[in-house]
Amino acid sequence: MTTKIFSIANQKGGVGKTTTAVNLACGLAKQGIPTLLIDLDSQGNASSALGIERVEDGSLYNVFLGNEKVTDKIIDSGRKNLDMIPSEPDLATLESVLLQQGGNYLARLREILAPIKRSGKYGVVIIDCPPALGLLTMNSLAAADYVLVTLQCEYLALEGLSQCLGLIEEIRESKANAALQLGGILMTMFDVRTSLSKAIVDDVAKMFPKEIFKTKIPRTVRLGEAPSYGKSIFEYDERCMGAYSYAALAKEVIKRFALK
Repeated sequence: MTTKIFSIANQKGGVGKTTTAVNLACGLAKQGIPTLLIDLDSQGNASSALGIERVEDGSLYNVFLGNEKVTDKIIDSGRKNLDMIPSEPDLATLESVLLQQGGNYLARLREILAPIKRSGKYGVVIIDCPPALGLLTMNSLAAADYVLVTLQCEYLALEGLSQCLGLIEEIRESKANAALQLGGILMTMFDVRTSLSKAIVDDVAKMFPKEIFKTKIPRTVRLGEAPSYGKSIFEYDERCMGAYSYAALAKEVIKRFALK
């Protein structure tokens, strides 16, 4: 099995990045794709959203330092076809530690994930990046085959898209990952009742007609409630619009990237 690595990125918080990482991972798993979700954000929202407690030494922190193996950090999420590497607060200090180590610090995560990619155990690895364009996010992009950008349906979000695209180009030019591709742009918090949401989608579709996903994630209370119960949207309310949308996104991702 060929493993494809996706980084879910946006430098801004509150735009559906973690919600997408969690529910896309669950959606792909439900479609029979063996999936590994990596929580690279020290806040650990992806971990808690699936009801997984953060424990000391549970994250990739010591793996980055070369003290442990990545395979020792993989845990069963309790869901079929879905494993996870959770987060812990120590990840917040990792960037400064990597800078002190020197060397090719942008390539550390790519090196760490190489055994997982070679094993072919997973069809997909999804990395939930921190809500900042810092060293951990750059490591995630350097390790990924594709970047999926979540974009809230508001005009200020377009500035964030520009910054994300700039970072992708920076990673390519630095040779940290010359093959990195913008895999897709996902419009989130879409409100069908407002002309603003429709205008933003139209603008992005004109600029990136091939990259924008047909699926749009609606603004819905159910998506906001599900993480507080430690459940994906499919487990919390499989008949709500949020669940239908993420199921559609999973199918669109499978087709776009020929996952099966």
